[in-house]
Amino acid sequence: MNKAILAALIILGAVAIFFVYSQFNDVNFKVGTPPFVGGLLNTSVSQRQGLDNNAFKVGQVSTAQASNSELTLPELFVKVEKSVVQITDSDETNAHDSRLGSGFVYDNNGHIITNNHVVSGGGRLDVTFLDGTVYRATLIGSDPFTDLAVLYVKEAPREKLVPLPLADSSKIRVGEEVAAIGNPFGLSGSMTAGIVSGVGRLIPSQEAGNFSIPDVIQTDAPINPGNSGGPLLNMRGEVIGINSAIFSTTGQFAGVGFAIPSDTMTKVVPSLITTGSFQHPWLGVAGRDMTPGIAEHLGLKEPRGFLVMDVVAGSPAEKAGIRRGNQDATVDGVPIKLGGDVIIGVDNKTVRKIDDILVYLQREKAVGDELQLTILREGQQMQITAVLGARPNQQESP
Repeated sequence: MNKAILAALIILGAVAIFFVYSQFNDVNFKVGTPPFVGGLLNTSVSQRQGLDNNAFKVGQVSTAQASNSELTLPELFVKVEKSVVQITDSDETNAHDSRLGSGFVYDNNGHIITNNHVVSGGGRLDVTFLDGTVYRATLIGSDPFTDLAVLYVKEAPREKLVPLPLADSSKIRVGEEVAAIGNPFGLSGSMTAGIVSGVGRLIPSQEAGNFSIPDVIQTDAPINPGNSGGPLLNMRGEVIGINSAIFSTTGQFAGVGFAIPSDTMTKVVPSLITTGSFQHPWLGVAGRDMTPGIAEHLGLKEPRGFLVMDVVAGSPAEKAGIRRGNQDATVDGVPIKLGGDVIIGVDNKTVRKIDDILVYLQREKAVGDELQLTILREGQQMQITAVLGARPNQQESP
């Protein structure tokens, strides 16, 4: 993919997405960006084979009934505090070099959910419960595309494994009160509160090349280094998301935080436990959302849809006959390629921007499913059917 197209895909302005784990050397804290290591991060096939069968079985998740009425913040904290853990990724050769993150109990088999970026740097993984007891953990599955990972704590007794219930995140509304619990700066058992300030956001993936994470929850509940992997909860004590990133010019919280929604966890986590990975449906196109300038250039009345500028060789999009751009142009000062198809619908659902496609694939589709695309080609509307493949390595296009 040429650099002009890639630049058109990733437009973030002057601020950046910071994935918030804590890294410290003695007492100096900073936000860091751990390197990506492909495949099953921290976990080899032989390590998985050496674990007991419970490691690869989804245990009993929370059966607790959510409260019909909302809890106060103190009540909420007491209800969930035993389920939130601190995750330490430490280098045994240097006791003064550690990274901190958070996580929470998923089931009674010893599975802990956290962020992929918390555990992707290598090293020894330890999980600390509220009472201070520490257990060695093994990374058994990870997915950089959704920034999710699952740890297995074999030695933790059942009484310590109190799973948190996952809510239906598709039902959350902007303005709902939420609370974030985690270990900011290594301060275990910390709570902050705020509201859901946005839904359906799209943020770049730190560790998955050109791909983005769709359907993300935005919150103003303060999230700081060390909060990554901790739960974002509604006021009934249900997990609606997993705290992952902040939008900031400095790396410190500035009023905008992001959480991977619980519906994504519900879909991805069982596969991470049983197989170590998750296959994401993939079309294989690159381009940019339609703008008034591009629409005018193409003679379209309305700036809606996704302009295809590139199609990955051998992808489902190429096999379906989707056309890439073949005419160099500059629109509103941005170099683009025209002549490609404009996607305006998928499975009879309107597409106004790429987010609509990514969210639909994340929520509704699986590898091998058919996807009916409504496109504009040379001003004419037509239908094309593609069979979705599995996402390839992190360097390909969405």
